[in-house]
Amino acid sequence: MHEMFLPAVEHASPRGPYAEPITEMRSAGIPVPQIMHLFAFKPDRTDHLSRFTQGVMRGPSPLPPGIRELIAAFTSRRNDCPF
Repeated sequence: MHEMFLPAVEHASPRGPYAEPITEMRSAGIPVPQIMHLFAFKPDRTDHLSRFTQGVMRGPSPLPPGIRELIAAFTSRRNDCPF
């Protein structure tokens, strides 16, 4: 995975609810999704976005979560953005 354009964000100590998953991924040598770096950099400013995303992807809907994930993955790929 390519580095972010904001290395200070990517290399900062993670905070908030994303801190533990990021630390575990780093320890396991797994690439950390860049959006997680952003959420962990200033969690007080991104918490609402995280809740919104979870609501859209996991909340009540006529589409099951798996189909919503598939749509998101397809859209990301069409935008040349790894998902």
